[in-house]
Amino acid sequence: MIETITKKVGELLESGTIKGFLGLAMQNGHVAPHLYQKGDDLGDMVLGDGERTGDSRYPLNKYLMNIAHAYPDEIFGVLVRGCDDRGLKTLYTWNQLNPEKVVAVGLACPQELAQRCECVQPYPDEIVAGEAAEPVAAASVAAIDDLVLTEKFSFWMDEFVKCIKCYGCSNICPMCFCNECSLKCDDLVKKGELPPEIPVFHHTRAMHMVGRCIDCGLCEEACPSNIPLRTLYKKVNAIMDEKFDYTTGVRRGQRSPLNMIEPVEGKE
Repeated sequence: MIETITKKVGELLESGTIKGFLGLAMQNGHVAPHLYQKGDDLGDMVLGDGERTGDSRYPLNKYLMNIAHAYPDEIFGVLVRGCDDRGLKTLYTWNQLNPEKVVAVGLACPQELAQRCECVQPYPDEIVAGEAAEPVAAASVAAIDDLVLTEKFSFWMDEFVKCIKCYGCSNICPMCFCNECSLKCDDLVKKGELPPEIPVFHHTRAMHMVGRCIDCGLCEEACPSNIPLRTLYKKVNAIMDEKFDYTTGVRRGQRSPLNMIEPVEGKE
């Protein structure tokens, strides 16, 4: 798969279609985001650790927003999986990225990764490399749904109390682009309180992510306390699907039914 991706990226760079390509590189023994430009050696490009695609993931779309804001007239390419593709479509809808200035190079996730992520769509709309895996039902959500109400409450309270308010979940989230973060408001969450008031922090963030979460799971991967945040947001997404027939980023241009006011370009 890596050969197919590098060939496509090389063609885009050599033809001048894109100014740079945001992907992953193996450098000094570590996988990290890298902006490839014309003339760069694409031999360092990787899709994950070793032969396993998806073991090293970053919010590339979030980095792309910063690059696009700095170079608004240039076109950039970016590596996208299914969740990244959903993110791009949502960021287009919120005017955080200009679709005419982005070229997505799609990578389908292997079935193993789709299973691990319980992903409802483990592939982008346009696949450059890989084969589309089968969607996977959210067994983690079903397991908690089977609990009685008191057990559910105890489960989540036991998880939320682990929070050290590091902001890792919001800092890594590609869909957190607000100029002012309500989670950092002193009236809601006071600085220096460890742990913060429970469960206000995660309840507030979960409500703010309604209609925005693309189910990338980066928040859970970043959490040093191993709180099952992806399960929480999967449940929120399931409610949106049940009540409004809406899944974030599945249909381009479709806005969340809870966010119908047109945003100002570059702002929330």
